[in-house]
Order: sequence, then structure tokens, then C-alpha cells
Amino acid sequence: MYVGSIAKSGLQFLKDTSLAFIDAKKYPWIKISVSQNDPTKLTPSQMNYLQVKYAPVPEGGVSDVASTTLISSLDKGSNYQFQASFKNISNDAFDSVKVIWKITDDKNRDSILFDGLKKKLIPGDTIQFNKSLDTRKLSSNNLISLSVNPQNAQPEQFMFNNYLQTKLKVIEDAIPPTLDVTFDGVHILNRDIVSSKPSILIELQDDNTFLPLNDTSLFNIRLRYPDGVIKQIRFDGDTLRFTPSSNPIGSGNNKAVINYRPVLKIDGEYELIISAKDRSDNAAGASDFSVLFQVINQSMITNLLNYPNPFTTTTAFVFTLTGSELPTSMRIQILTITGKIVKEINLAELGPLRIGNNITEYKWDGRDQFGQILANGVYLYRVITDIKGKKIEKLNIGSYNTDKYFTSGYGKMYLMR
Repeated sequence: MYVGSIAKSGLQFLKDTSLAFIDAKKYPWIKISVSQNDPTKLTPSQMNYLQVKYAPVPEGGVSDVASTTLISSLDKGSNYQFQASFKNISNDAFDSVKVIWKITDDKNRDSILFDGLKKKLIPGDTIQFNKSLDTRKLSSNNLISLSVNPQNAQPEQFMFNNYLQTKLKVIEDAIPPTLDVTFDGVHILNRDIVSSKPSILIELQDDNTFLPLNDTSLFNIRLRYPDGVIKQIRFDGDTLRFTPSSNPIGSGNNKAVINYRPVLKIDGEYELIISAKDRSDNAAGASDFSVLFQVINQSMITNLLNYPNPFTTTTAFVFTLTGSELPTSMRIQILTITGKIVKEINLAELGPLRIGNNITEYKWDGRDQFGQILANGVYLYRVITDIKGKKIEKLNIGSYNTDKYFTSGYGKMYLMR
């Protein structure tokens, strides 16, 4: 720095002095003031310039902050992406750059992402900060902070643009999953008859698409046998087949499926008990899923009823099958009261059947074999069925005994248009 005075003969330089005697840490900013006095002419000479010579220091700033960095909230289980950079925007280089990068949780505890030195930063160069964070490991409220060259670790022109702070709220998963259980594709009622070799499909669906249902520990399956013994059904056998959720995280369809194929050799009443939860320990329902069902190993069929009866437009056929095999042949014959067959319905026409209670997709419309409309009145019907040529016995126990509606194996239906 040049320090001088003005005399009659002009500007006189007294000395060229250093400012090293000033503690830069104590006085990071200085202000130079000039005082002039001309008691003779009362017009002080004007200076062209005041010159301070110095060694310049670098300058950098946080930049290129991605929108994912500034997002305010995310569902638990999703990934948080931090992306930003620090750029040297001066003509001078930084030495190795000090960086403190951390997460502060809602209990004021710090998790350090980085605390140390980054590379030397030449003019125009950048330091990238990229990190993907699993929100399952974060608290509900988080402060993510990045500090580059903190506390002026090395001389820099300005510090206000060296910091980045953003708040991130992690929304807890509080919505329970939904559990769906079907027997051979049907939702059964308590004490329904089912196959002695049923295909039980257990489906668990969760709204949170970031925490996939991919672990068998989310399920607890038990079966109570007719003798009262409750057995835990384990996944290490061949009766349970687990299909985890296979959709990509965030895809919108988070569902796990279990196919349970037991062989139930004892006749009687069973109880299936299932508890399930999602990855956030939300239970599927306030209590365990439970359903009672009956098994009769012998292949039998109840008397076949038509519904509605009387009918005006169409009527379907209702019956129950037991055992584990479906009929290979089945015919429903409709006759006049004189015994003439006016309509015969075969197995293929009836639609899909199942072990248990059936109501046919086929609905008879009161027409004969040739499509002619039959007259109003009473008609008889009977069913002829077998499994591979072997006659199926009749089921007529308890509530399944409908013999009072039949005479010599024939039922009555009423057509009233």
C-alpha cells in the first residue's frame, strides 16, 4: 500500500507499507479513509486513485441444486436424492476444500455424510455432491446441511453462498395392508363345504409401493383340524408357495401372493387362521382373518334345486359337490309331467363348477331343445352325473338333506310367464 502526502511541489510519497500488522482474522474487512487539508488555497488537490496491492483469494458458491434436493416430504421407504455442486467462480485456486455434510434428526442428533477435505479446486472446476438416502433409516423430521469451506477454513472472498440447508419430512406408513383369501377362486362363507384338496389363494396388497412385500415373515398361517389341534403352516414344506411382490419400487402394485395346497384327509370342520402385516408392521385388520369350512372326502352331490322357483324368465341350478374331483359327466334333464324330455343341459353348458356350493352360470329360459317357448305349468327335472364312469353318491346330511322336495329323484319347477 502506498501512503503519501501532498506538498506545494505536488504529491509526495512517504512510504510503501505492508498491512501485515493487521490481523486478518480479527479484521477481515478494512476501510481506507483519506483526509486532505490546504490552508493556503483552500482547495485540496484531487487524487486520481488510491492503490492497495493484494494477493487475491478464490471465490466459490453452491450451485446446480436439483429439485429432488429441495423436496419437502417423502413417503417412508422411498429414496431421497441429494444433488448439488460447489463451483470455483474466481480466477484463483482453492487448496483442498474442507466440507461438512450432515443430517440432523428431530432429536438433534447428527449423522455425518462427509467431514473432511475434498480435492484442490482450480478456476472453473466443481465438486459434486450426490447421495441417495433410504428414508427408512431417517427420522420423521430431518435437516440436511452442506457447508463448504466452513468458518473460512481458507481465505475466500465471500461466505454467504457456501451453505445449503433443506428440511425433509418422512411421512410414516400408517395405512394397513388388505388381505384377501379365496378357496378355488371363491370367497367362502363360514362352514361352507370345500374340496379336500383345495387351492387356497392368500393375497396381501399394500398401498405403500416403496416397501415391497417380499418376506414370508409378514405372514402367520395356522390350521385348526377337526380334532381341535392347531398346526402352524410353515414355508419350508411343499404346501405353501410364496410369490413376493415383484414390481419395481414405486410402481403402484405392491402385492404378495401365497398359494396354499393342503391335502385334508380327515372329514370334519377346519378353521383357517391368518395374520399378516406390511413392512411397517401395520396389521391387515384389527384381528386375525378366520374362516370355518367343512371337508367331506367322498365325492357326493346334493339334490339339485332350481332358483328362482317359480320363475318367469330364467332359472339357474343350485347344488353342492364334495370330495376333491369334479364330475366328468353331468346332465340335467327337464321333462313334462308325462315324462317326455323337452330339454337336456350338459356339463359344458353349465359353466365352471367347483367343490362346494354351486350356482350355475347357465340359466334355463323355458325353451325346449329346438328353441321353442314351452307352455306355462309344472315341469320335472333330474340330474345324471358321474366321475370317470363312477356314479356319484347323494349328499343328504344335515342342512344338505333336501329329499322332501324330490320324489324318486325328480324335482319340480314352475314356469309362470
